[in-house]
Amino acid sequence: MEHYKKWSKINAPYCIHFVTTNTLNHQPFFLNYECCDILLTNIKQYRQEICDYLENEFSKLSGEIECDESYFGGRRKGNRGSGAKGKVTVFGMLERKGKIYTTLVDNVSAETLMGEIKRHAEKGSVFYTDKFRSYKSLTFFGKHITVDHGSYFANGRRHVNGLEGFWSFAKERFLKYHGVSKRHFLTYLKEMEFRYNYRKEKLFHFLINNHFGPFLS
Repeated sequence: MEHYKKWSKINAPYCIHFVTTNTLNHQPFFLNYECCDILLTNIKQYRQEICDYLENEFSKLSGEIECDESYFGGRRKGNRGSGAKGKVTVFGMLERKGKIYTTLVDNVSAETLMGEIKRHAEKGSVFYTDKFRSYKSLTFFGKHITVDHGSYFANGRRHVNGLEGFWSFAKERFLKYHGVSKRHFLTYLKEMEFRYNYRKEKLFHFLINNHFGPFLS
């Protein structure tokens, strides 16, 4: 146990560097199985710390908010419903000039999506969505502006391009992991959310300070 604790402290900066850059500049070929296991365990731990940090710091989104769902993984092409079989369903909300919130959902029913919106957005905000039927009741929660993707993708402020851009960013980064299990998918998704929300920060120092305390400038 002491050996484990010692190794956990020594490789903490190394693990955090991996989480923030997704690169291993020095292949740990010299490590035995036990040390590699500790390394991977710590990487999972820091992703969980990111999840906890986002949850603790979260405040309801307000103002102009883009809402959309997306589907990750799986080989079958399709958008919603049966076409999304085998994929992980993700719902996101983006406050323009602010932060993003993402989560996994079991389905894209009105009850599920409106539940997420009511829990994570201020009533009376301006909501931008596509014309998917599950968003119809948004008119009772705030101003609802729809985007007809069959005719255009943007018409002035009428768009969800900010959120679409995040989906593209997240999916591109997920490809680098060469497959993520559904069991751990949320922690990886929250890592993407964290990267976006704190993209102007020095992420390595940010996580070091969050883990050990604010002793670095």
